[in-house]
Amino acid sequence: MWALCLAALLIISITHWVYRWRNPRCHGKLPPGSMGLPLLGETLQFFTPNTSSDIPPFIKKRMKRYGPIFRTNLVGRPVIISTDPDLNYFVFQQEGKLFQSWYPDTFTEIFGKQNVGSLHGIMYKYLKNMVLHLFGPENLKKMIPEVEQAALSRLQQWSCQDITELKDATASMIFDLTAKKLISYDSNKSSENLRENFVAFIQGLISFPLDIPGTAYHKCLQGRKNAMRMLKNMLQERRAESRKQPVDFFDYVLEELKKEGTILTEGIALDLMFVLLFASFETTSLAITLAMKFLSDHPLVLKQLTKEHEMIIKQREIADSGLTWKEYKSMTFTFQFINETVRLANIVPGIFRKAVREINFKGYTIPAGWAVMVCPPAVHLNPGKYEDPVAFNPWRWEGVEVSSASKHFMAFGGGMRFCVGTDFTKVQMAVFLHCLVTKYRWEAIKGGDIVRTPGLQFPNGFHVKIMEKDTRNRKQHYIAADA
Repeated sequence: MWALCLAALLIISITHWVYRWRNPRCHGKLPPGSMGLPLLGETLQFFTPNTSSDIPPFIKKRMKRYGPIFRTNLVGRPVIISTDPDLNYFVFQQEGKLFQSWYPDTFTEIFGKQNVGSLHGIMYKYLKNMVLHLFGPENLKKMIPEVEQAALSRLQQWSCQDITELKDATASMIFDLTAKKLISYDSNKSSENLRENFVAFIQGLISFPLDIPGTAYHKCLQGRKNAMRMLKNMLQERRAESRKQPVDFFDYVLEELKKEGTILTEGIALDLMFVLLFASFETTSLAITLAMKFLSDHPLVLKQLTKEHEMIIKQREIADSGLTWKEYKSMTFTFQFINETVRLANIVPGIFRKAVREINFKGYTIPAGWAVMVCPPAVHLNPGKYEDPVAFNPWRWEGVEVSSASKHFMAFGGGMRFCVGTDFTKVQMAVFLHCLVTKYRWEAIKGGDIVRTPGLQFPNGFHVKIMEKDTRNRKQHYIAADA
C-alpha cells in the first residue's frame, strides 16, 4: 500500500515537474515556442550543423511556426530568440539598463569566468579602452605596412605550393600577425606552438558540453588550459625583463598592472589576451576564406575589385611603393565587398544578453533572468530588407554608409559592445585583397561546402592553387593605355 502511494506521489511529482518545465511561470504572456525535453531542452537540435546558406534550419522552422520572437531552452536555460529587428535594436540600446551581456555557462567555462564578454560596467569600459589603445585609428595607420608585408610574404609562400588549404593557411597568417602585435610571439623561435592549442580549442568550441576525455568539448578545455599556461609563462618572463618603451600589448598590460589602485588583475588580463587572440585570427580568417570563395564564384565581382586596386597602383608615382592609409580609405568597392561578405558569412550567428528585470515588448513578457538571443542571420537574410538575400551582391551597398551596427546590419555586434576590433579586421581583409588581386591569380581546386553551426561557419576544405601574375610591365601598360 505504501509502495503504491509513493509510486503515485512520484508520478505526480514528475508530471508536475514536466508541466512546469514546458509551461514556465510568467506574470504576463510569454512568446510562443517549445521548451523541449526536460533538462536538455532543444540543445541537440540547436547544435546540429548544416550546409544551408539560408537562415539556420533551427531558427527558420520556428520563425514559420511561432513568428519572429519565440522561446526555447538551451543547455538548461530558458531563452527568448529574437529575429525581430525592433527587439534586437531595443536589446542593444538598453544594455546596462534592462539587459546585460550573458553567455551560457559552458561558454564562460571555455572563455574564462573573467572574460571581457562576461564583465559589465566600469570594468568592461576599462578593458574596451585598453583594446582601443591597440586597435585605434592611429595605431592602425602604423600597422598597414606590417599587414601588407605579412600578406605578401604568405602569398609568395603559397604560390610555391601545389595546393593551399585556404582556411588553415589564412588562420596561420592572421594568428602570427596578431600574436606578434599582442605578445611579440614568434612561432619559429618558440619551443611550443601556441596556435596548435587554439586549433584544439576551436575544434571543440561548438560541441555538446560533455567534459569526458575523448570528447571534442574536453579537447577544447584542454586547448584553453594549455594556451593559458603558455600566456601566463610569457607574462612572467616579460615581468623579468626591463623595457624603457612598450613594444606590444603585453607591455601595455604590465604597465597597467603596476599602477597603484588599478582595477586590472592578472587573471582578467590573461583572459583578455586569450579572447583577443581567438577573436582576431579565427573570425578574420573565416571572412577572408569566404571572400576568396565568393570571388571564385563571381568573376564580375573579381573584375570590379581588381579594377579598383589596379587603379590605386596606377595613380602612384612608384607602382611598387607600399599601401598607404589614404589609399586604404579610398577602397570604396572593397568595403562594399567586405560588407556583403560578412553579411552572408554570419560568423557570429547568435548574440546573447540577459534581462535584468521583467520586460514587456510587443505584447510579450520577457521574465527577469531569462536570456535573449539576437539572431543576426535572420536580420541579414531578411527578404523585406535585402532583395534576393542569399545572393552575393556587393553593389547592394553602393552609397550605403556603414559605420556601426543598425537594425538591419550587425555583423560586428551592436550597442555598447560593438566589436572594437572591427576596423582591424577590415584593414586585414582589405590589405590582403589588395595584395591578392594585384599580384596573384588562383584556381579553386576543391569547392569547399560551408558547414554552419550555431557558433561559427566553417568553409570545409576550400583548396586553391595560387600563381603569381606577370606585373613587370604594369607601368608601361598604364602609360600606353592613357595614351
